[in-house]
Amino acid sequence: MIKEGSHQINREESVISITGLEKSFDELEVLKGVDFTLYRGENVAVLGKSGTGKSVLIKIIVGLLKPDAGEVLVLGRQVDKLKGRELDALRLRVGFSFQSSALYDSMDVYQNLAFPLTMNKKNLTKAEVDHEVKEALDAVGLASKINEMPSDLSGGQRKRIGIARTLILKPEIILYDEPTSGLDPVTSGEINDLIREVQERYNTSSVVITHDLTCAKHTGDRVAMLLEGRFSKVGSFESVFASEDEQIKSFYNYNFTT
Repeated sequence: MIKEGSHQINREESVISITGLEKSFDELEVLKGVDFTLYRGENVAVLGKSGTGKSVLIKIIVGLLKPDAGEVLVLGRQVDKLKGRELDALRLRVGFSFQSSALYDSMDVYQNLAFPLTMNKKNLTKAEVDHEVKEALDAVGLASKINEMPSDLSGGQRKRIGIARTLILKPEIILYDEPTSGLDPVTSGEINDLIREVQERYNTSSVVITHDLTCAKHTGDRVAMLLEGRFSKVGSFESVFASEDEQIKSFYNYNFTT
C-alpha cells in the first residue's frame, strides 16, 4: 500500500480488471482490445475525444452493455456473467455520476437523495434516512439546499447534488461521466476539488471519464489515453503528455488552444 496525498492506494488489490475488451456496433469497431486496471483507492482519468468509446467503456463496467470479447472483472465478479439480483447487488457497490446529474425535477433535493436509499434499503427508519441525506449533503457542501428544487440550483450545485446522490449508497467505486462538462472554469475547479475530497473522505476508487485536461490532471492519480479503441498510454499526467505520439500531442494542443 502506498500513500498519495492524504489518501491511500493499494496497488496489490484491483477493483476493476479488464483484459482484451472488444466492442463493436454493426460495422463500427469502438473498443479494440482494451486492457485496464483500477486499484483500490485510486482515481484514473480516462481521456479521449468524443466518440472514442469512453462512455461505452463505463457502460460495460456496470453491465449496461455486454462486451463482444474479453474479460471485465469488477470487485472480483465477471460482470457479463451476472444476472438479476447478482448484477443489482454489484451495481449497489458501484456509483454512477451522470453527466447531466440526472436529478428528478419534480422532487426536491431531500427527496432526490432519499429515493435511492428507500428503494434499495427498505428497512431504514425515517431518522436513518434523514441522517444519511444530511451526511451526503454535508460531504458536498450543500446541506443548506436540502429543501430546494433542482430548477433553483446552479449547474455546479446540480453536479454536487448528483455526486451526493451517488455517495448516499456508500459505493466502493464511482464512475464519473464528464463531471465538468458545461461548467465555467471556476465551478469546474470546485468539482475537481470535490472529486478529490470524496476520494479522501470515503477512500473510493474512481474512473473519471473526461475530455477536459485540467479535470484529468487534478483528479487522476493516473491518466489513461484512449485512442483508436485502445489505451495508447497510461501513467502520470506528465508522462502521458511527454509522449511524442502525434495524436496525444494534438489532443493536448487542442485542449489549450480552444
